[in-house]
Amino acid sequence: MAKILIVGNGGRENAIKRALGAHEIAQTTSSNMQEILRAAQEFAADLTIVGSEDLLVAGIGDLFSQAGMKLFGPGKAAARLEGSKAYAKDFMRKYGVKTARYETFTDPQAAIAGLADFNLPVVVKASGLAAGKGVIICQTTEEAQEAILEIMVEQRFGQAGQKVVLEEFLVGKEASILSLANEKGIFPLVSAKDHKKIGEGETGPNTGGMGTFAPNPFFTAQRQAEFERDILAPTLKGIQAEGLEFAGCIFFGLMLTDNGTYLLEYNMRFGDPETQVVLPLVEGDFYQLLVACMERRLEPAGIKIRDQKSICLVLASGGYPGSYEKGKEITGLEGVDYLDAGVRHENGKVYTNGGRVLNLVARADTLEAARQVVYENAQKVDFAGKTYRKDIGADAV
Repeated sequence: MAKILIVGNGGRENAIKRALGAHEIAQTTSSNMQEILRAAQEFAADLTIVGSEDLLVAGIGDLFSQAGMKLFGPGKAAARLEGSKAYAKDFMRKYGVKTARYETFTDPQAAIAGLADFNLPVVVKASGLAAGKGVIICQTTEEAQEAILEIMVEQRFGQAGQKVVLEEFLVGKEASILSLANEKGIFPLVSAKDHKKIGEGETGPNTGGMGTFAPNPFFTAQRQAEFERDILAPTLKGIQAEGLEFAGCIFFGLMLTDNGTYLLEYNMRFGDPETQVVLPLVEGDFYQLLVACMERRLEPAGIKIRDQKSICLVLASGGYPGSYEKGKEITGLEGVDYLDAGVRHENGKVYTNGGRVLNLVARADTLEAARQVVYENAQKVDFAGKTYRKDIGADAV
């Protein structure tokens, strides 16, 4: 039995914990890299898994490597593929990864002038980390100008907005591909579909994700072939050419358009809430897959996927992704399959403690059956301000 330290306590981290349940798990919510390293050493962890992109971008992978401890994730150099959208887009352009046309700006007035080179709608992105919320789709020039000023001048996303990326708007279906990766190979698990917006029909502001399902029926065999040829292969070539040695997860955010399959972004860690639907479909000892990836002996044939469907429905606090209240008691959890996301346990009771509060999860032979379970459970669970989307997976059904 292996000893594994998981850093974080959200829905994604608890999904990883569940997938590794045959092993001995410890968790820490510290955001201090030295404290996390000490926790791993004191626990004598065989492996540490970090949920947060912030820690990976800050270089926790390098810290562990220097201390002779194993961490599943990139070092600081490879983590830039997520930490800087500007760097990632330049990497895509350099190595021929199919992606939307873009330009990068460090001056707000130059960015506003640059809008003239793009058709509407246009996508305005904060280059740095913004907890999944730094992407604004603008329908008018005025909206785009406001978005640029909001990001760069008002610093809505803090330091993440020192650079902005203007990007061509792509029309199509989104797909998320989580893969186990190292510099020798990239091994996709199973496709998923995320629902980023707060409102039904993909309306309202972006969130960290309101729900997911897997596999993604829009990611057909043809789309997979396009992904492998136009995105996966050149990404691996770039990783090798840049000398980015690491073993971790690469999450490809894709757009499936009439003109082919495009890469929107890289995430260099397990996605949230994609992990919650992907890992339940992976058969066997997940820890052994991670070890095989780290030892550079993982092969596609070593990954077995269940012939089932899975779904994750996020229950959020009222007001999310804007301001929201915490400390609301949660009731009705008996008999419900869920993962803690933003909660606090106290004296045998459970309280809200974040924007995304609970992940209701289900796996079944059909997506319809899995949807029925999570939506019935969504009515059982209750807390003041409970918010959730009613259409997760509806377009696939």
